[in-house]
Amino acid sequence: MKLNTLFTTAAATALLAGAAIAEPVTLRIQTHYATEHPTGQRLAQWVDDVQTMSGGDITIEMFYSSSVVGSVETFDAAINGILDCDATGGAYQTGKNPAFQFVGDIMGGYETAWQQYSWLYYGGGYEAAQELYNEYNMQLIGWSIYGQESMSSSRPLAGFEDLVGWKFRSPPGMETEIFEKLGATPIVMDFTEIFTALETGIIDGADASGLANNVGLGLYDIVSHATYPGFHSMPSDHLACNLDVWNGLTEQQRRIIETAWQKLSFQIALYNDRANAAAAAELTAQGVTLYNWSAEDRATFRAAAQEAWADWATRSPEAAALVESHVAYMTELGLID
Repeated sequence: MKLNTLFTTAAATALLAGAAIAEPVTLRIQTHYATEHPTGQRLAQWVDDVQTMSGGDITIEMFYSSSVVGSVETFDAAINGILDCDATGGAYQTGKNPAFQFVGDIMGGYETAWQQYSWLYYGGGYEAAQELYNEYNMQLIGWSIYGQESMSSSRPLAGFEDLVGWKFRSPPGMETEIFEKLGATPIVMDFTEIFTALETGIIDGADASGLANNVGLGLYDIVSHATYPGFHSMPSDHLACNLDVWNGLTEQQRRIIETAWQKLSFQIALYNDRANAAAAAELTAQGVTLYNWSAEDRATFRAAAQEAWADWATRSPEAAALVESHVAYMTELGLID
């Protein structure tokens, strides 16, 4: 009995000694989301989870609404030590390397958030993406994916044939190239311009966000057509930290941050699944027509997307590696031949 007690005491002492090695750390992180946004609210919960699970060894100072530097500048701010981590998204960095398109928004690729998460964690994606991030002295911690985006329109969007001549707000980058090939007229403009552009007829529709977020933007006060579930775009936000900062954390601290981030990311996908379904029911009752594209039309769009992927793969070795990884995994899932 005394011997058992001695061993138990010794083990507890060793554990306490090991725990004491962890030096308290404060991480400065910026997100483009506002505090009242559903994702911003879940980021606040993530901060609380990390601080609680670490017993106070990790303090996170979260800067919302890109309050330190512009959203596109967050990655460089983390590289240069102004911040420690970037909680925006890889798509902001395509000007740095075209490969970031394929960790930011693959366009026409996976059909569900769960398939895209699966590539990251079980399809070799994490290792492939990590090589890209490490080149910039950054560490990819994980993704958060809110699901497929919907396109809102003043005219029907029942299939790819309806894209011909359709003028719509588009983000910059690969999306414009894909839609132009399908006959649409993408117009790059800021979020803040969408509502007025729809009201005045400058555009026929918009690629803005998921269905529930589009309701929040008030788009369906103006237009009465939308694609749902979406098929063309499923952006992934990321948590990426300065590699020196990340390597300076203990293994326990890193595990806490990674595990809490997986909780955050999956809950964002689950929340938006429910929010979008509720929005779809509400909009249908209001007389908005929702279009679920056929498997054939989705395949047509994915074929156009694949042409764009192949072109972007020629723009950097890192882009080629990521495209190859995605194509191999989508083939395994049966999404492409």
